[in-house]
Amino acid sequence: MAEIIQRDGTWAFDGSTVRITPGLHRSVALFRQTYGEIAVPLEAVSGVVYEPERKRGRLRLRLREGSDPLLRATGGRLPDAADPYRLTVDLDRSGAAEYVAEEIRQAMLLEQTPKEPATTYLLPGPPVPVSVRSSDGTVSFDGTQVRIDWNDTSDRVKRATGPRIIDIGDLVQVEWLPNSGYEDGFLRFVTRETVFSKLPPEKDPFALDLWGSSRRDLLTALVATAVTARLPHPSTHTSDHAAHPRSTETATPPQPADHHDILLSRLRELGELHRDGVLTDEEFAVTKAAVLRDF
Repeated sequence: MAEIIQRDGTWAFDGSTVRITPGLHRSVALFRQTYGEIAVPLEAVSGVVYEPERKRGRLRLRLREGSDPLLRATGGRLPDAADPYRLTVDLDRSGAAEYVAEEIRQAMLLEQTPKEPATTYLLPGPPVPVSVRSSDGTVSFDGTQVRIDWNDTSDRVKRATGPRIIDIGDLVQVEWLPNSGYEDGFLRFVTRETVFSKLPPEKDPFALDLWGSSRRDLLTALVATAVTARLPHPSTHTSDHAAHPRSTETATPPQPADHHDILLSRLRELGELHRDGVLTDEEFAVTKAAVLRDF
């Protein structure tokens, strides 16, 4: 057993699994503490490195492309402090960090772990049900449905449409961008009907606009990951594309007639909101222009 225990967390390697446990100190990011322990099978690892620095070092674990729904959902956009595959190491423990890294590398050589992208997720992602309250509303996922309940501060269009419920079978993909504290983020659920319509997140009833506490809003990545883990693996799109070169990697676009029907449906919905007084003249004009532009 190779192990290193730091205030930032603990890494333990038993020859087949790297077990990563977040630290309990208040300096450890809320996202890491909430995500909890991660068991990374050796076959999911593509590399490990210890990076010494002047005051402290870093242990970094690299995973095979396509092996982890967390990395798929967040697209490498997690802040360093929230990255569970990064461990801050005190200088006096650099020897232990290098030993852990070397043990993992030796095991990879012995087992001849694959280097190519994984064709299935090798990590499960967070358990369900999972629910997160963000600056724009509360998003929940029970394994079959996503539900969004809007806050009082959400845009009037969203509040007027009521809670949004999306079946997992209707989803094409999840798009996530963190709230950096300087720029708003979003969590968007792309369905077959909305794949061509991308309203601004603050107006989109299929998206959470992340503008509040960046520490709290970062937890929406839990839901993004849980949903991503239950969507078809991206390799299936690649296979479909190889077999049918005219298909796209994310979804088969609707035929022109369907495309036109979706546009008319969105415009009718906006028109009804405008007539009912939910949207002002200015809001209606701006939102209508965004819909037409995206289509």
